[in-house]
Amino acid sequence: MIHVEGIGKRYRLGQSIRHDTLRDAIMHCVRIGRGPQNPIKGRAEDHFWALKDVSFDVAEGEVVGIIGRNGAGKSTLLKILSRITPPTEGRIRLRGRVASLLEVGTGFHPELSGRENIYMNGAILGMRREEIKAKFDEIVAFAEVEKFLDMPVKRYSSGMYVRLAFAVAAHLEPEILLVDEVLAVGDSVFQKKCLGKIAEVTTGGRTVLFVSHNMAAVQQLTSRSILLADGKLVADEETARVVAAYLSSGNQRAAAENLFTSDAQFRIRSIRFNEAAQEPGFDKPMRFDLSLSLARSFETISIGLGIYNSLGARLLTSRSVIDNLDAGNPRLSIRIPGHHLPPGNYSLALGISRGLEAIYFAENVLIFSLSDVGVSDPLIQPYLARQRDQIGAFIPGIWERV
Repeated sequence: MIHVEGIGKRYRLGQSIRHDTLRDAIMHCVRIGRGPQNPIKGRAEDHFWALKDVSFDVAEGEVVGIIGRNGAGKSTLLKILSRITPPTEGRIRLRGRVASLLEVGTGFHPELSGRENIYMNGAILGMRREEIKAKFDEIVAFAEVEKFLDMPVKRYSSGMYVRLAFAVAAHLEPEILLVDEVLAVGDSVFQKKCLGKIAEVTTGGRTVLFVSHNMAAVQQLTSRSILLADGKLVADEETARVVAAYLSSGNQRAAAENLFTSDAQFRIRSIRFNEAAQEPGFDKPMRFDLSLSLARSFETISIGLGIYNSLGARLLTSRSVIDNLDAGNPRLSIRIPGHHLPPGNYSLALGISRGLEAIYFAENVLIFSLSDVGVSDPLIQPYLARQRDQIGAFIPGIWERV
């Protein structure tokens, strides 16, 4: 259904040289003192590749996830597949009608009503009026915008926009559905509703490309995923393997320094994970070392941390009260026993407060992994395989002075 061969997209940095009139083109030549140029030519530093040499195929009825960090080229790829922008090089072949949900209200005319936009979007997708009419009531019921159906969509809230846009794209039965990270706009109830609809669409034999930063949704909906990094395809295989590669590649951040706090007299110099450990594993204790810089003494502070798995579920919470911290550079340490968290990728949230006043709070302060290297017990290995990225035990820890 989708054939992508050597796709590349190059953008020019800085001022655009597109000109709408002959006068603009002449004035541009006068300013730079040379004749007009091809926008693809010029110095290499004047351009950057949003995508470079990306190739893959998607079979009919296949649901493929596309993941990667911000700026990896995910949205650019979908815009090329949607024919919103042409590729600089390479070619694509699509078999069937394509519906795109790339951002809130894609393809909606703000002056038209919700009713009129449903028919217009259907026509853009190549649907006959009879086909749209047959699905009309189902679309409206899913979007929950019955009261506002004849109101111009420019007066819709962002939530109403995305509900109607998703309902149109999902119910008009295109052969290929492209979904970017738009479900984050809706509330949790609507997100669950959309995920259920996508799951229903996938069982109907339609082809879906699903871009999301929600790894739980990607793993739930897809069996195969593509990982993009710096515009290049770096992995294309089973979703579980691709997600693991994404979470571990370039995301290890086992130390953070000079963290900003709301109290100028209280500074976090650093927090480190397993500073002395060579290979942190699930069977070894976890240790977090906190180094502070205090301009004055603090009678009492409360320190809390939370550990989250790759799906965003909190697995462990610890909170301790430290009394009589003197001015200077005190160091604190917390040690959490092993065998409680399964191997996998984790992130740390850190919070510090004085009484009811929060001095510091941030998620993803550290990102680290626990491995199962060296575990050979045949009774433990199946257990570890089942426990990956699942909720573990809640184990308290106590912060102590070093």
